[in-house]
Amino acid sequence: MSNADFPIDDRPTRPAIWHGLRCKCPNCGKGNLFAKYLKVADNCPNCDEELFHHRADDGPAYLTILLVAHIIGFVIHFMWVYFRPEPWVMATSLTIGAVALSLFLLPRMKGMIVAIQWARRMHGFGHNG
Repeated sequence: MSNADFPIDDRPTRPAIWHGLRCKCPNCGKGNLFAKYLKVADNCPNCDEELFHHRADDGPAYLTILLVAHIIGFVIHFMWVYFRPEPWVMATSLTIGAVALSLFLLPRMKGMIVAIQWARRMHGFGHNG
């Protein structure tokens, strides 16, 4: 098959993922993806792209837990080997760090999943072409 036999990718995945990680519209990259902390806007305020089709469900939470657990696990090892803090200091600091990191990553993971769904025309994102 030649290159002419493949459809032109009018929704490239990489830029869409990057926009989603920045919590921006996967189409234009300028409008805010979220109306609230985790509430995806029905339409992009900049380009009017429909965004309500998404089905992110539990995916962002699983990805956030996966990333935070690996990061905190490394930090636990590093802190214990090099600093040996008191257990209460370690537990308190790691708890605060895990909560803060989770709150930071969760909307970005949701934005990435919505952007992938948009780029791949999943769950109604491809109905108009």
